[in-house]
This record gives sequence, C-alpha cells and structure tokens, in this order.
Amino acid sequence: MIIGKIRADQEAVIELEVVGLNGREKVEVVIDTGFTGFLMLPSDLIKRLGLQLIGNRRAILGDGSPVSFDLYLAKVVWHGKTRDVPVLGAKHDGALLGMSMLSGSRVVLEVVPNGTVTIAPLA
Repeated sequence: MIIGKIRADQEAVIELEVVGLNGREKVEVVIDTGFTGFLMLPSDLIKRLGLQLIGNRRAILGDGSPVSFDLYLAKVVWHGKTRDVPVLGAKHDGALLGMSMLSGSRVVLEVVPNGTVTIAPLA
C-alpha cells in the first residue's frame, strides 16, 4: 500500500522511488487524473538520474494545444515491486503521476488539509 497526503493547496501527493542509470531518488509526485500517461518528471531530475531517451510522444494539453514531449524509460518501485515505466520529460518543475500508473489500483482520497491518500492494488 502506498500512503500520501493532501497538501494545503488540495493536491494529492505521494512519494515515489524512481531508478535510473545514475542512481535512485524519492520524488514527490502529484496525482493528476487528467493525465492519461504514467509519469511526468522535470528535465533536471531526468538528467540527474540518467534516464534513457526512447523517443518522443505527441499529446494534447487540457487547453487543446498540441505538444511534443521527450519520452524516457525509468524503473519505479510500485506496490513493492520494480517496474519499467515510460516517463514524459516536463518543461516545468513538478512531477505528475497519471492514470496509466494508477491502473489496477484502488485510490482513496480524504480531501481535507493533511488528509490521507491511499493507493492499494486491486485483489
């Protein structure tokens, strides 16, 4: 089970361990139900971890504008197991966790300041 919290700005966050060629880091990620991908990380973290570039991906933002992102491969510890995950390179500082990463999980949000975020695998 993964436990996180609701921040004062009402964002649901968890800590995620991301592994690259240059090591591993625990990263606070915001759960974004409008993001259909797996994971988006800032470019400085991608470089620091030495994530392998595997291509690029076109996407449509919430405002309808098309964009292109570099696509990387990372290992992520998820429900106690390491799995390969495609990562979009972000041009901003935040890290986002999307619906593809949450697939097969039960997510419970207690949406109050410092409320609990719980992510558990479905049986």
